[in-house]
Amino acid sequence: MDKNNKGWNFIHNIAKDAEWKPGLRDIFNYRDLGIKDGTNGDYIAHIIKANGKELKDEVKEWHMHECDFQFVLVLNGWATFEYEGEGIKTIRKGDAINQRPGIVHREIDCSPDFEVLEIVAPADFKTKIVDNPKWMELLKLMSIYPNF
Repeated sequence: MDKNNKGWNFIHNIAKDAEWKPGLRDIFNYRDLGIKDGTNGDYIAHIIKANGKELKDEVKEWHMHECDFQFVLVLNGWATFEYEGEGIKTIRKGDAINQRPGIVHREIDCSPDFEVLEIVAPADFKTKIVDNPKWMELLKLMSIYPNF
C-alpha cells in the first residue's frame, strides 16, 4: 500500500447509476458521489439540486457548519446567502465558494434550478442553528454603551 494514500480507495461514481435521495434539507435532493466511503469519512462530496418543494427549512435561519473545509461550485441556477462579516453574496452558475470553517450564514433565496457540487470535511459534519449575528452585535454594543 502506498503510504501517501491514507487508506483511501479509488471511486468511480457513474452518472447513469446515480441515486438521488433526501438529505439535510427537504427542498433539495442529494447525490452522494462515493467520496465519503472512498476517504473513510475524511470528506464528503455530493451534488445537491432543488427538487421543487417550497418548505420553510432551518438552513434559511442563521446557522454554521462544524467542519474543517467546505467548498461549493454552482452547477446551475443561483442562490443568495448572507455571511457574517462578508455581507450578502449571490452565487451563480460557474461560481465557487471556499466557505471558511465556522462562518455564520443563512440562505436568503435560490432559483428553482439551483444545483451545486459541495465538498466538506469531515464527512459527518454537524449544522447548528445560531443567533442572528447582527442581533448579537447590537447586544455587544449595548453592553459597551449601556445608555445607548
